[in-house]
Amino acid sequence: VAVSPDGRTVVATSETSGMAHVIDRASSTVRENLPVDTRPRSAAFTPDGKRLWVSSELGGTVTVFDTASWRPAGKIDFTAIPSAQPVGIAFSPDGARAYIALGRGNAVAEVDAASLKPLRRFAVGQRVWGVAVSPDGVRVYAANGLSGDMSIIDLKSGEVRSIALGGRPWGVAASR
Repeated sequence: VAVSPDGRTVVATSETSGMAHVIDRASSTVRENLPVDTRPRSAAFTPDGKRLWVSSELGGTVTVFDTASWRPAGKIDFTAIPSAQPVGIAFSPDGARAYIALGRGNAVAEVDAASLKPLRRFAVGQRVWGVAVSPDGVRVYAANGLSGDMSIIDLKSGEVRSIALGGRPWGVAASR
């Protein structure tokens, strides 16, 4: 589930229908049903609310929608990366970059949010699921479910270090 920056819209993904459902919070009605590739997992609004990104785990893609029209604005295809299954999505505070957890691909992709072009890929722990960006935009945190750790990516140096957590962490959040 994702909530728009203005709080007026909620988006829920439905892995069995292959859709992202756009819900008006005030009226509690579905405004749009957006078809995406197989098994949508995460939805995230850009910080300015002008675009919605939806990951499709089994489709190997992220579909980007313009929120003014709810029409597709582009698609990022990760199928050329071995075992990549896009799941979690997080944005830099300024919205210039997106960070996509690639699931079984054991990596986080950095994407230019304007051109939708992948820029870098960071190797992280096993079965990365959730991602978050530090409030100052200098680090990305990645929850690695099967390796039981969290990777911390230093965006300036590109260095990745991990902290053992135990269990199977699937989500991560960063706050001020």
